Amino acid sequence: QVQLVESGGGLVQPGGSLRLSCVASGFTFRLYSMKWVRQAPGKGTEWLARISSDGGSTEYANSVKGRFTISRDNAKKTLYLQMISLKPEDTAMYYCVKDGTRGQGTQVTVSS
Repeated sequence: QVQLVESGGGLVQPGGSLRLSCVASGFTFRLYSMKWVRQAPGKGTEWLARISSDGGSTEYANSVKGRFTISRDNAKKTLYLQMISLKPEDTAMYYCVKDGTRGQGTQVTVSS
């Protein structure tokens, strides 16, 4: 079955950086586009970024464009989200998504 395991979250000061990873298994990773989404406490799910199956095409939500970079390593079956210039409003649980399936998430907290 599809498994997605996110990691790399943590506590970071405003302006800081983090790189999230998502290791995939249970499906042919290189054939699927992938997404990152996040959910802050008491809020709905926010789509952040999408990457095509071969990594050649990416899209971003306006809220993260220019600060977040989605990438993938198909040989390692791993999806990444590089985040810079983090803001307190980026605090949320971050999930990678394949179709309708997401992992357990990794918590990102931006606070001084």
